Amino acid sequence: MSYYLKAEKYLLENEEKIGGYLLVEDGRFGSFVSQVQEDAEVIDYSGYTIAPGLFDTHIHGIKGNDIMDGEVEAVQEISNMLVSLGVTRFLPTTLTSSKDDLDRAIIAIREAVKEGLPGAQSEGIFLEGPYFTDLHKGAQNASYFRDPDIEEFQHWQRLAHGTIKKIAIAPEREGSFEFIQKVSIEGVLVSIAHTDAQYECCKEAVDAGARNYVHLFNGMTGLHHREPGVVGAALMDDRAYAELICDSFHVHPDVSALALRIKGDKLQLITDCMQAGLMPDGNYQLGEFPVVMKDGIAQLKSGSLAGSTLKLIDGVKNLQEWSSEPLYKIWHLGSLTPAASLGMGLYFGSISPGKIADYVVLDEQLDIQATAVAGEIKYIK
Repeated sequence: MSYYLKAEKYLLENEEKIGGYLLVEDGRFGSFVSQVQEDAEVIDYSGYTIAPGLFDTHIHGIKGNDIMDGEVEAVQEISNMLVSLGVTRFLPTTLTSSKDDLDRAIIAIREAVKEGLPGAQSEGIFLEGPYFTDLHKGAQNASYFRDPDIEEFQHWQRLAHGTIKKIAIAPEREGSFEFIQKVSIEGVLVSIAHTDAQYECCKEAVDAGARNYVHLFNGMTGLHHREPGVVGAALMDDRAYAELICDSFHVHPDVSALALRIKGDKLQLITDCMQAGLMPDGNYQLGEFPVVMKDGIAQLKSGSLAGSTLKLIDGVKNLQEWSSEPLYKIWHLGSLTPAASLGMGLYFGSISPGKIADYVVLDEQLDIQATAVAGEIKYIK
């Protein structure tokens, strides 16, 4: 299948391109041309902007569904809702739980992908836990915390048919560095999270192969002028990516803008969204914990934040406003940077010849008018 897109503007990696026709052929982007032949198929989005599809590498659920439900239908519904929000790729994300519950969640993801996802496509599984420590546990269930176990991880990887692409651990746990070395060599993005580690410990973890920090500033030791902590390590090390939840609740807007100044294109926007996303205020669950959402803020009874209800496109809008950076630059923190963090930047995340043709059509208010996955329109407003 071959067609051309016509739009007022395109968000490219390093600029906003005005006008022209963009070829989409066999599910991939081609080149721009100034004119097309009379018999060419053209999808006309004059007056609109076309941007690459968003990639959420950290999402637990949305619209009443949760990955830890362990149900194929929940994964499919999450996929369907995400594409309406401009997300074309995602990592279904688990929580710290029992081995049996994690088994069920992994099997459900595997089977949902096998059956075919209706909207956003899974690019692998993110295991958030269970190898954490107590002090910054957040909404993770500490009763299941334990030291990293390579045999246990390999069991989950076999269940997943090799599709676990990301795992978060606390590097101060015994055996962490050996674990990091082994799984990172296998192509898994090891991330640092829910940890009380000191600065030097984090540096050693990155030396061992860790390359990402989960929800920066949350679930970790803060920055202190005598002990830089996990936050200091995340900001200082150019080898590592750092996730950011831009909802103004998890991180102050000015601190978010500061993180962007420091991390640049190693900052990746995520949602950490849970089942209350797109739902009214009320009572929900995050794993085994009851959650109350009020005014869009999801919290445990203890007052700890319990994931978010953020839409990734709103995170883009927020950070663009807070930083005053060009839209194309901020947009790619939610598309190309997440893909690059997983070693997938050659395939997804930007409008470039040969890449998978995931794209979003935006109006002047940045509201989504249509979303395509691999060149196929999956959502029209």
